[in-house]
Amino acid sequence: MFPPQSGRGALFTGGLAAILASACCLGPLVLIALGFSGAWIGNLTVLEPYRPIFIGVALVALFVAWRRIYRQTAACKPGEVCTIPQVRATYKLIFWVVAALVLVALGFPYVVPFFY
Repeated sequence: MFPPQSGRGALFTGGLAAILASACCLGPLVLIALGFSGAWIGNLTVLEPYRPIFIGVALVALFVAWRRIYRQTAACKPGEVCTIPQVRATYKLIFWVVAALVLVALGFPYVVPFFY
């Protein structure tokens, strides 16, 4: 599906794990802020015990993506995606967006008491 050396798969995994890690705490707050309501929002707290696992997966995926994205261009074979400057810049931008998501997932439980 993804080229093995592009880092795209690791970025996708890291982003998904960050979203899942913050779903228990940040999810209900975002849904209420967007105007959604209902008792079902309380069911999102079921994911809380799995939060450390999701964060661990996100950090490992970010490390793998960082190694693949920030490696030397000389390590890429000619014709691979990692040799194209626009693709490298896009991957770096996506990497930092996903890293910000992981930071939100890590810090949100400590910041949320200030909002209540």
